[in-house]
Amino acid sequence: MRAPVRRSRTRLFAAATIAVAALSLTACNDEDGTRDEGAAKSTQSSTGDTAQQPDKTDGESGANGSGADRGGGDSDASTGSGGGTSGSGTGGGSSSGDGSSSGASDGGGSDPNDPANRVACSAANTSITATPVQRPLNYMLLTVTNTGSKMCDLKGYPRVKFESAQSVPPVMENTKPQAVTSLKPGGKGYAGVILSAGDGSGGEGYTAQSLEIGFEGSDRMAEAALQAKGVHVDDKLRVTYWLTSSTDALN
Repeated sequence: MRAPVRRSRTRLFAAATIAVAALSLTACNDEDGTRDEGAAKSTQSSTGDTAQQPDKTDGESGANGSGADRGGGDSDASTGSGGGTSGSGTGGGSSSGDGSSSGASDGGGSDPNDPANRVACSAANTSITATPVQRPLNYMLLTVTNTGSKMCDLKGYPRVKFESAQSVPPVMENTKPQAVTSLKPGGKGYAGVILSAGDGSGGEGYTAQSLEIGFEGSDRMAEAALQAKGVHVDDKLRVTYWLTSSTDALN
């Protein structure tokens, strides 16, 4: 009778052991399953976030792209504005030149020695003085001043006309300069006038109280004031060409 009881106990113990092992295995499986599920959830969440991240990045990229586009537009506008400013500056420069442009050519940058920029000296753009001198005897010095704004050319010799004179006196050809005398604004030119012979060879002569000077190429005469007592002239009256030096005019 004892042998069966032992077998029953043995079987019962074995069954209990199996049951415990089964329970342990189930618990382990449950635990593993929970962990797997958690890992799956974590993976899914991570995957979801990862999947959403490109969308967010794309959105930010789109926003940045819009900003870049707007920035590009502003840059273009700025560049265009800059170009406009540069163009404006260039236009202003085109309108400086004493300067490099047309303004400079028409203004102070032009060459005053260019014949195209010079005019003839005349009664309209000069003033004249007549001064008797002690040496040489019976000489008078004419001084003409350019009162205009451009260089003028003193061509030929002065047309000297004293009162009561029927003609202008001849010029001394040996005084002819190699080039035309030209005067800058404010510049002076000179001519000598031999009033009389001094030895009586020029005739009786007369005393003149007024004097007018004419210029080559012009019919207009300029008045030149004389000293109060006038000057004595006779038939030996002569003039020099217009010269740049008063010394040359009196030699």
